Amino acid sequence: MEREQLRGVVIISLPPPGDPNKGKTLTAFTISDNHDHLQQEPAAATTVSSYPESQSPAAVRSSLLRLRAKRAVAAVLGLSLLLFSLWACLFSEAPVQLLRGQEEDGRSRYSSILLPLYSKPGAQEVAVEGGPSRPLVAGVKLAKVSVTNSSAVIPIRGNLLPDGQYYTSVFVGNPPRPYFLDVDTGSDLTWIQCDAPCVSCTKNQWSCDSCHQCDYEVAYADHSSSMGVLARDEIQLMMSNGDKSKVNFVFGCAYDQRGQFLNTPAKTDGILGLSSAKVSLNSQLASQGIINNVVGHCISGGGNDGGYMFFGDDFVPRWGMTWVPTQNGLTNFYSTQVQKVGYGSKQISIGQKGGNAYLTVFDSGSTYSFFPHELYSSLINSFDYHSHGLISDNSDPLLPVCWRDSSLRSIGDVKQFFEPLSLHFVKRWRILPTTFTILPEDYLIINSKGNICLGILNGSEVLDGATIVLGDISLRGRLVVYDNVQQKIGWARSDCFKPQKPRDFPFFF
Repeated sequence: MEREQLRGVVIISLPPPGDPNKGKTLTAFTISDNHDHLQQEPAAATTVSSYPESQSPAAVRSSLLRLRAKRAVAAVLGLSLLLFSLWACLFSEAPVQLLRGQEEDGRSRYSSILLPLYSKPGAQEVAVEGGPSRPLVAGVKLAKVSVTNSSAVIPIRGNLLPDGQYYTSVFVGNPPRPYFLDVDTGSDLTWIQCDAPCVSCTKNQWSCDSCHQCDYEVAYADHSSSMGVLARDEIQLMMSNGDKSKVNFVFGCAYDQRGQFLNTPAKTDGILGLSSAKVSLNSQLASQGIINNVVGHCISGGGNDGGYMFFGDDFVPRWGMTWVPTQNGLTNFYSTQVQKVGYGSKQISIGQKGGNAYLTVFDSGSTYSFFPHELYSSLINSFDYHSHGLISDNSDPLLPVCWRDSSLRSIGDVKQFFEPLSLHFVKRWRILPTTFTILPEDYLIINSKGNICLGILNGSEVLDGATIVLGDISLRGRLVVYDNVQQKIGWARSDCFKPQKPRDFPFFF
């Protein structure tokens, strides 16, 4: 019987007794055919993980293969995670910002300003005394104001009904005192109710060549109006880094208001103009190098109240935001274009006649949303409320489309009977779709009679009659950012409890 030839030798070195984690050392040799010497393999002395001494060389090779496979899988997973992060960045349309220098796109690197949002409850009125401002006409003095809360706190309370407005407090004058102003991204000029020598004066009674006064008159889409003179005074701001800053700004000293300003259930002291116009408060602050010209607000949704707003870009998330470019035009509205609108899986509009997209305005000064007449009618015809036992009730003059049900207690009782609305914007690079989704709880509201009502109104008489206006009811539960530097509007879902400074890496920290 022929004896089997010895072809090779494997030497296994055990780890030191006190440190088993160092593993074992494997050294392989082959024996040449003339048996004169041992020839060592080139890849000798490979360190592997510990394994039982009873394993054969084949088992050792199998262990090495498994180890290499694990390393390959780990490398693939790491690469996949990196690619996924980059994909998420592109999908959310947010730029990758790993390094932020002292200057970025020409922006000044100042702190942001954070303000709380209030809805207007009919609370106890407290008169606050303060020094006069410096109006541009003699004899005009800032009025006493009604204060419901003397401190700026987050979160705060409120609702859409019966008040229908959100406001924040600003401190004006020397010494400073608080004024509560409606947050309005659709208004240019900030104005505050003032005392004047006469009530319901005409503009001619205030005009004179010798005193060099500057009059103003503003008309709003709901046919309300404000009239007064321009004034200049200090506004006190609390920066996000804790510093206090006093800045001169120009505002309207109002003495004659008409329309809805006289009928609001809870009185505020004026309007905080936040549009892209040069006279808006954010543009004035940016022109003085105080902030970057960025405004953001977050109005709590559901049963929660209040929210917050800010000036500057310190609280703008770098990840998870959806962005659309603003539409350049003759107005200072924050507007963009919507190509089509869907109700659930049904498309209820494909833009206007001629294939043009709908101009869409984001307006925090509007309580409700507005659709052009054709789109509004198409939406109403899409509702299937009869099959769910809802009875039509058109007795509310403000909210004409309502339904009643004896078992109705909250929006949650009926939201399953309605579908989400989706506004489809122009595709970016013609690849990635951009959609603003309005859930049923973001367009339905319970009125004072306990009926469920549609919070989207017929906009045939608003602006040009062909514009979509997104008001507070549809902006709740979102952080909405208006970037006047890069000319874009962004949003992201949020509980609006408190702002968070952005992080560089969303997946790893």
